Amino acid sequence: MIRVTKASSYFVVSLTTVVVAILIPHHSGTRAQQDLVVQPARRDITLTGYTRSKTTATLSSEVAGRVLQINYDDGQVIGKLPFLNIDPTFIDLEISSTRHSLEQLKITRKKRRSRVDYLDKEFRRIENLFGRGSSPESRLDTSREDADQARFDLEAVGVEIAIVQTRLQELRERKSRHTIRAQPGWIVVAKLVEEGELVTVNTPVARIADFEHLVVPLSISAQELAAIQQLTPEFDVLLNDKPARAAVNWINPEFDEKTRKLSIELILRSYPGPKRGGLTCRLALQTAAEGLWVPKQAVISRYENPRVFLKESGAEVRVLELGQTENHLIIADDPRLTPGTQLRAPAVSRPKPVQEPAH
Repeated sequence: MIRVTKASSYFVVSLTTVVVAILIPHHSGTRAQQDLVVQPARRDITLTGYTRSKTTATLSSEVAGRVLQINYDDGQVIGKLPFLNIDPTFIDLEISSTRHSLEQLKITRKKRRSRVDYLDKEFRRIENLFGRGSSPESRLDTSREDADQARFDLEAVGVEIAIVQTRLQELRERKSRHTIRAQPGWIVVAKLVEEGELVTVNTPVARIADFEHLVVPLSISAQELAAIQQLTPEFDVLLNDKPARAAVNWINPEFDEKTRKLSIELILRSYPGPKRGGLTCRLALQTAAEGLWVPKQAVISRYENPRVFLKESGAEVRVLELGQTENHLIIADDPRLTPGTQLRAPAVSRPKPVQEPAH
């Protein structure tokens, strides 16, 4: 009984091992068959561009005068100080003269207000006398007219003061234009004037740029644009061969008929290294190409005659090889091999065993 039990147990274990050994290769073979699928051909490309500042601006003079001081040179970062100062001597003289005129008008207004107060008091006194019959009506009318005219004069002085105050505000605003300021953090890329130089209205004095944000302009085809639009909102690029992140800043819809390309601009979100123009930016893409991809495992080629076999029918299809990648063969389009068609691995003929002669 003991020997029979051991033998039975050994038989069951052996049978289980055989079943598992049979099932596992069948499952792997099924998975391998499912992986043999015809795909649209694609090609790997790399778009290359160079960084530049996101925004560039030109500083120009709004007034005429002599440059007194320039606080920044080429390549320097704009700080709290203004970029330059223009001689404000003549505008200062105008401001001083206008201030004196304003003070004179304020004194005149005080005199007019004092006269109005006096004439109002005089009018009330004569009005009381007229009420008692001690003053003629003509005197009352004259007193009323004098008081009214004095109030008109006071109002006129007030209007003149407002005009001069507006003029003074205008002069102060014009003086502020003698100090040319730039956006802090931007960099001077070109200084166009020197100290002591005379400038006129609209004279460019410098060009500045924002290198805190770098962009990469590209000229691409429609297929390349479609490949970029299939990426995530932020995607990986190489900046001077170092990993960085970028996104599409804008796409110009205008089509260049000469180059047959579109203009787009990438903006770098995070990147290592210096913040300057001329850094090499590379974007790897896969774009659609002519032909089809078939896995190399599904191709049998004898005498330079490549063929594949359809999984469902087992039919043999001869293919025209156009090229190859690491894992795929690139073939010409064939109506029998549409993208998604499943193929089977070709059967490999095994050599017949050599029988040894009987002794």
